[in-house]
Amino acid sequence: MLNVFTLDNGRLKGGLFQEEIETAEDLALSRPIWVDLESPTQEEKGWIRDRFGLTIPEDIVDEDLEESARFYEEDNGELHIRSDFLIDDDESARNVRVAFILYNNVLFSVHNEDLPVFRLLRLRARRIPALIEDAKDVLLKLYDADAEYSADVLEGIYDNLEKVSARVLKKDVNDTEAGEVLAAIAREEDLNGRIRRNVMDTRRAVSFMMRSRMLNAEQFEESRQILRDIDSLDSHTAFLFDKINFLMDATVGFININQNKIIKIFSVASVALLPPTLIASIYGMNFKHMPELDWEWGYPFALLLMVATVAAPFVYFRRKGWLR
Repeated sequence: MLNVFTLDNGRLKGGLFQEEIETAEDLALSRPIWVDLESPTQEEKGWIRDRFGLTIPEDIVDEDLEESARFYEEDNGELHIRSDFLIDDDESARNVRVAFILYNNVLFSVHNEDLPVFRLLRLRARRIPALIEDAKDVLLKLYDADAEYSADVLEGIYDNLEKVSARVLKKDVNDTEAGEVLAAIAREEDLNGRIRRNVMDTRRAVSFMMRSRMLNAEQFEESRQILRDIDSLDSHTAFLFDKINFLMDATVGFININQNKIIKIFSVASVALLPPTLIASIYGMNFKHMPELDWEWGYPFALLLMVATVAAPFVYFRRKGWLR
């Protein structure tokens, strides 16, 4: 899919490629500042090459974490930036790689999934006049929207952890509920980690743009504000990691308490059965001179003695409160 956006009196407007551009000749007549390619075909890449003289590499969205491969400038003036953007939907949370190429005052973005941050920017650009002035503004506004989207997702984590806290800190937590709580905590921890990775990547990209001296004074100040927002998000993610660790430790502690209760019962039972075992061992030795062997009430006496030795430890442990 290919989305083309143009400027009209300082306002960004655009539509889907399939609705407005049917041929490469139609693309040649457009004057875009932003061309968004979602899972582009070879034919669409060919149209971009013929229209703008830009060749899009096959591995442009590969997961390469080396900074030298993610932020660089070609000899012909192409500026390449590869960034991760967060998606938090009902399916699963994930980071999606997006490749940006800034060439001849046109921003090209290549990605394999539709991103909520891109939808948010398109909505804002249609509602707010003069939001976008050039291709660099598009890129900065995307990173600004990405930081805001990450902040919204963090608020969702706060709310979910509050619900988890209510379940963990109640009086009794059984093993089944503790397992569900651990699964919920693990999901929030994974999402929080993805947000931290996302904002870290955004910081690197914005810092690269500032170092490249491609921004005017107003855009440079906007970049500094984005970095300040990201710094505030870092402190929130650190706090959430601490809260997640506390809830994890508390839940595991309840599981250990429940297991200790079971082990305590088995330990008490083992101790209680030791005296009857001793008595049975004594009378199982079959010595010739044992007075009880010729006693008419010897066997009932031994059984009664065993029962008494079992009951006595249970009574003692109950009075001590060890069976509660």
